[in-house]
Amino acid sequence: MNAKRPLIAVLTGAGISTDSGIPDYRGPNGLWQRDPKAQDLVTLGPYLADPEVRRRSWLMRRDAGAQAAEPNAGHLALVELERSGLPVRVLTQNVDGLHQRSGLPARKVLELHGTARQVQCVRCKVRSEMADALERVAAGEPDPACLDCGGVLKPATVMFGETLDPVVLDQAGAIAKACDLFIAVGTTLQVYPAAGLAQVALDGGARLIIINAEPTPYDPVAHEVIREPISTALPALVRRLIVGE
Repeated sequence: MNAKRPLIAVLTGAGISTDSGIPDYRGPNGLWQRDPKAQDLVTLGPYLADPEVRRRSWLMRRDAGAQAAEPNAGHLALVELERSGLPVRVLTQNVDGLHQRSGLPARKVLELHGTARQVQCVRCKVRSEMADALERVAAGEPDPACLDCGGVLKPATVMFGETLDPVVLDQAGAIAKACDLFIAVGTTLQVYPAAGLAQVALDGGARLIIINAEPTPYDPVAHEVIREPISTALPALVRRLIVGE
């Protein structure tokens, strides 16, 4: 009889995508450090109340280049891990869609904070492609409205001031509780409720490995903390896991 293969849950944050050219938010060189007012651009209240905030938000998305970003070695390492046959689930705080673009099956990725590859009308809830909205911005619309009802469009992400989808959060909690190994990659483990998944995993008896440039609140209880760059550290860890070290 074959031994049960350990379930691996991987929580990824902004740090895994910085090598793809997508800046993080809270790191020493993060967006909030460079421009604290930029947080208004992704906070629901100011975004809905002020057309100028929406205009700046659309320009930020237009200029960020995130739609053209490509997966890096960190993303590809998780694809290698999944293709090795080990049971893997990725719980991501990122909204860039790079895990799916790298080749991970969409059913194995839970996007805790939604996706920036689509937009959603706050009135009628219809979704459409972010690329189409950005084309309208490039054509001269400073604040493109919903084409169905004229309502305000927002990215299909969980903005500050919004709550996570309870169904997605419940699924993530169940995975964290059931996993044998929980790997936190490129996340400060400070944004809740996503950060709390590490504690759920620990309470369920899982080992915790953290790969992050800066200290996190969970470092003292982690079984292993890795400070090396993610694009080299994560592939190295994946190789260890595949060979069973």
